[in-house]
Amino acid sequence: MPSPQQARAQASAITSGKAAPEAEVSPSAQLRTLFDRPRLSPGQRRIAQYLIEHITEAAFLSITDLADRAGVSQPSVTRFASAVGFSGYPALREKLQSIALGTLAGGPAEENRGNELQAAVDAEIENLENLRRDFADPDLVIDIGRKLSSSTPLTVLGLRISVSLAEYFAYAARRIHPDVRLVTRGGSVAYDALLQSREAGGTWVLAFSMPRHAQETLTAVRVARGAGLKVALITDLALGPLADEADVAFATGTGSRLVFDSYAAPGVMCSALLQAMTDADPERTQARLEEYEQVADQHQFFLRD
Repeated sequence: MPSPQQARAQASAITSGKAAPEAEVSPSAQLRTLFDRPRLSPGQRRIAQYLIEHITEAAFLSITDLADRAGVSQPSVTRFASAVGFSGYPALREKLQSIALGTLAGGPAEENRGNELQAAVDAEIENLENLRRDFADPDLVIDIGRKLSSSTPLTVLGLRISVSLAEYFAYAARRIHPDVRLVTRGGSVAYDALLQSREAGGTWVLAFSMPRHAQETLTAVRVARGAGLKVALITDLALGPLADEADVAFATGTGSRLVFDSYAAPGVMCSALLQAMTDADPERTQARLEEYEQVADQHQFFLRD
């Protein structure tokens, strides 16, 4: 799977006419390369999905008809055209028509990629394969896991769409760490929590930032750094303002084939850091897990098999 930089370069080459002839790839592959380049909003992804699924018809629709078919407004179509690198809808439609006419003229057969849901799973498999290659050298994950384990308190930050990943990590980390503080609200609430964590002796923050990246996450990371906390970041891009601000960034691909992202690779990254934390202090881990199991049995937290 190409890196984000390679994907952007490939998409740029296609829009500028410098890519390999379009006959070498299927219409869906051409459109996916075109539409995967930017970070699209959920509404814009609906347009992209409609175009991918109905290219031979959609390429000849007016902006009004396309908006109606995709279930969005006309201004949304205009913004979508701009987001994928065109001056407006007419320029985008010209590009779509060239792809559609190539198909009608006997271009390449569509690849056997299954339906849209199967394509989304395939994309996530690629993300996991990339993560597997990254794990060939686990030293950085082990090192950061050790540092997160020794930070007391340990602050976990996740705002907006990133809340679910932060909550998962914090929930599991509390089983093996004595003081985990979860921050899921931005603004002054996040600032207070970060400053209090530092005053209490904390040294590290684990932050999550999934697309679309929140401005308030960047601000919170800067506040943490200003307070003297170090920041480990799990995100989808190795480059950018958030990665630049963090002390260490783990870039893991997100599934972007559907209207809303999926997080298979970031989820595995969470588990890898949790594993590194358990290995960093095995005696504490064992004691805390045994104590938790006793409490769980006593109060019947879980159904018995």
